[in-house]
Amino acid sequence: MRYLHATFRAALAAATCLTAAGTAMAQTAPAPAAPAAPPAGYWINGIHLSAQIQGGITANPAAPQLNTGHSFTDRANQPMLNQVLLGAEKKLDPKATGFDWGFKISAMYGSDARYTHYLGLLDQAVPKSERNQLDIVEASASLHIPTQLFEGGVDVKAGLYATPLGAELIDPATNAFYSHSYIFNYGLPFKHTGAFATFHATGTLDLYAGFDTGTNTTFGANGDNNRSLGGLFGFGLNLMDGNLTVLALTHFGPENASRFTSSLPTPMNANAYNRYYNDIVVVWKVNDKLTLTGEANWARDDFGARGAAGGAPAPANAFGVAGYVSYALSDTITLNARAEVFRDDNGFFVGLAPGTYDPVYGQKGNVALSTGVAVPAATYGSLTLGLTYKPEVPKPITGLMIRPEIRVDRSLGGNAVFNRAYDNSRRGYIFKDATAITIGADVVLTF
Repeated sequence: MRYLHATFRAALAAATCLTAAGTAMAQTAPAPAAPAAPPAGYWINGIHLSAQIQGGITANPAAPQLNTGHSFTDRANQPMLNQVLLGAEKKLDPKATGFDWGFKISAMYGSDARYTHYLGLLDQAVPKSERNQLDIVEASASLHIPTQLFEGGVDVKAGLYATPLGAELIDPATNAFYSHSYIFNYGLPFKHTGAFATFHATGTLDLYAGFDTGTNTTFGANGDNNRSLGGLFGFGLNLMDGNLTVLALTHFGPENASRFTSSLPTPMNANAYNRYYNDIVVVWKVNDKLTLTGEANWARDDFGARGAAGGAPAPANAFGVAGYVSYALSDTITLNARAEVFRDDNGFFVGLAPGTYDPVYGQKGNVALSTGVAVPAATYGSLTLGLTYKPEVPKPITGLMIRPEIRVDRSLGGNAVFNRAYDNSRRGYIFKDATAITIGADVVLTF
């Protein structure tokens, strides 16, 4: 849950998710005698058209209004239409030796859009009484440029695009679980507006560099919450014929809202305080059945929790590590496990969003309008077990995923941070438990 309230901001968790097979694939080249059949899906002149529907439910026996540690699955015991995702994409040819171009357009309707909005772009297009909202997930163009400086040339992406940081993605078909990790919910950006380049220095080493308007922002007074740019850099390694990959990226820049910092008893300049997202993902495909993934993450905000409370700024940090195991029992069933530890030092990063506009209000610094709730500082431990079932489907359906899971979250320090409920004796809301158990399942249908 990123940018829920000005008193807490998204930062770090650690986890990783093994990706299921994506539905968008590069078009197969025609054979000399007769054109080969393209991959599953709908294609027009090399452009892949897709439609996807995801819905699910997360049951919590404690019956809170919201699940701590969740964003897209935060509503307890309520069926949700998470996403109706429509897209068109032309991918860059990974084997291109000359110039090549591509693009991606993706739009969403559903409850997940509450968290994924670009500021200033459909972020309040639907009445706030409606949980399901509209969002542009991506509208980007890509270019491959051959050059003698780098063995594999340079790929440039520009426009509105999902962050390259992290292991889990907004697209549910690429993830192993219905619920998301702490790192996805709190430790990384969702999206950017800007450009970044991938320099394919060798067959083993890729270098990354770029700039953007920040996290989940666009342009102008309504589209950006401050007046500073953000930057991205890092590297990727492709080892063991691609069976072992490493992606280490950092995003940095001011992310706090000027509207909020300038309204403090002692006004402060939001542009003077950076936030850093640091993330490393390692994926090892041991064999055709077993894949192991590890992720480490550190987030730091220079403004910090005391600045949000009106005092002098002090850095806030969060640290996390996570590991994932995926084992394919058959072509249709894959077993998945995710284990995670995440430390929120100051209660600065984790929060709840009771109101449908709270993520937008929080990022814009609209403190008076937000009903976002901060969660006390804690060290979170989480274990998720589940499976992915992908049965054969008739046309025009191109894919079906059913993903049941059970998840146990625990405050390792023993303090109550889960299952917030109203306490009549105290005449207010309290966090009741140090442990939360949720049972979830979703269905992802692709056309």
